[in-house]
Amino acid sequence: MPLDTVCYIIALARDYDGKSDCTDPSASGMDEDDMALGILEDRPSDPVEEELISIISDLSLDAQMDLVALMWLGRDGTSIDDWPELRAMAEDHQNGSTAGYLCGTPMLCDHLAAGLDLIGLNCGTFDARYG
Repeated sequence: MPLDTVCYIIALARDYDGKSDCTDPSASGMDEDDMALGILEDRPSDPVEEELISIISDLSLDAQMDLVALMWLGRDGTSIDDWPELRAMAEDHQNGSTAGYLCGTPMLCDHLAAGLDLIGLNCGTFDARYG
């Protein structure tokens, strides 16, 4: 999977993870009367969540499993030597709802970034372009 794709997912996950609780449960993410709060709050029909789910779902199955293994690598702080085992576990646990699983993982952006760090990559150039 291209590094830019992982970095874009990290950026979206950072925006998604950073939302506060919704102050109006009946409001939608696209409520024109209060668009600013829709961006900052976790609301139903959240466009950031929808984009994150769409991007992950559009990845090939192999890329989705790589993303899960990368998240586990960063979450557990294991070594790159554990990659083959993590990748195999991701395949074994694959159930067709990878996007939902990843989006439901607290601190997804931090885990993915830590996983990249453990394999010697980062999103520095990506952040500078898309910051």
